[in-house]
Amino acid sequence: MHGATGYLRADGRKGIRNRLLVAYLVECAHHVARMIAAPFAERGVELVGFSGCYPNAYAQDVMDAVGTHPNVGAVLLVSLGCEEFDRSRLHRTIAASGRPVATLVIQKEGGTAPTVAAGRAWVEKTLPELERVPRVPVSLADLVIGTKCGGSDGTSVLSANPAIGRASDLLVDAGATVIFEELGELFGCEEHMASRAARPELARELRAVMAKAHRYHATMEHGSFGGGNITGGLTTVEEKSVGAYAKSGTRPIQGLLRPAVRPPAPGLYLMDMIPDGPVLWGYPNINDTTEVVELIACGAHLVLFSTGRGSVVGSAVSPVVKICANPETYRRMAGDMDVDAGRILEGRGTLDEVAAEIVAVIERVAAGEPTRSEALGHQEFVLGYKHFAPLGPACFPRPAAGGR
Repeated sequence: MHGATGYLRADGRKGIRNRLLVAYLVECAHHVARMIAAPFAERGVELVGFSGCYPNAYAQDVMDAVGTHPNVGAVLLVSLGCEEFDRSRLHRTIAASGRPVATLVIQKEGGTAPTVAAGRAWVEKTLPELERVPRVPVSLADLVIGTKCGGSDGTSVLSANPAIGRASDLLVDAGATVIFEELGELFGCEEHMASRAARPELARELRAVMAKAHRYHATMEHGSFGGGNITGGLTTVEEKSVGAYAKSGTRPIQGLLRPAVRPPAPGLYLMDMIPDGPVLWGYPNINDTTEVVELIACGAHLVLFSTGRGSVVGSAVSPVVKICANPETYRRMAGDMDVDAGRILEGRGTLDEVAAEIVAVIERVAAGEPTRSEALGHQEFVLGYKHFAPLGPACFPRPAAGGR
């Protein structure tokens, strides 16, 4: 990444983008927030938000994490006024991070038109401030990288997912932080993951969260296995699991995260995205975008997204790198894909060559090159309700001797 620079934040993290977010705090404020952001789509302004009204600690934590993400330079909060989401806490959290932040309450501003006018004026005034954020050198060791499957088919396990796994090994060896997840797509891999745990107590935690995932999906009477997977050639959730697991590579698993919990040190981590307690809000992730948002809330600067059938989703805040497993899909949807991993199946490349290409794409994206989804204007963001209990010390690496 010679010559690449990032945006230095007050907490020492480095961003690879410098977004201004317009964030709605309840669905009733969504339209107003969208109207504020719309004229600035080509200037790094993005729309995010939470649709719920009543309070939820998970959603609050995710919004806190997104508002202080290293790729974010400023935030405008848009509230209706009577929702129960704690807008004051979110405002304080962002302000304490040193970022410009303002809150507009539609009921106090006088309705839709006055709030849109006030919001656009604030965005226009604040955008020049983002240009003054210090630029510093950035390397792979500064990055947190998420990995995700979506629209998997029978080719995913053969090309894109294992190529991401080999890229994961290269990234971890370079000092980066890599996160994999999708517990509902890791059934059958429990003991494989436990054998790679850096500590015996972590192995027990990995087994426990997988047992929780089994119970949750059994209660829902539905696994993370859709009709598109079946028509794409996958026959069982275990088959799908092999592919999902392949994305993790071979390095030791250093810890267990939950959404909005940042990795405390470099290395490979598993993110638990299955809620704790009884089933209260249905499917643990209603679509692929929710898991991308959770990876971003854990600090992911960008997300590697494997697809065989052909997913087009991107994300607000962090770039999404599409790695296409199926060569036929790539030829049909090349405009949405960043890496043709399907060429492995046609003898036009090897796993190691595609892994090296993935790392090279990461370096270019970190240096400012837009991904295909960014260039196409994708800014998906979905956040719902969940419940998590605090993680215990067994989930995190032990501090190094003499460290702080």
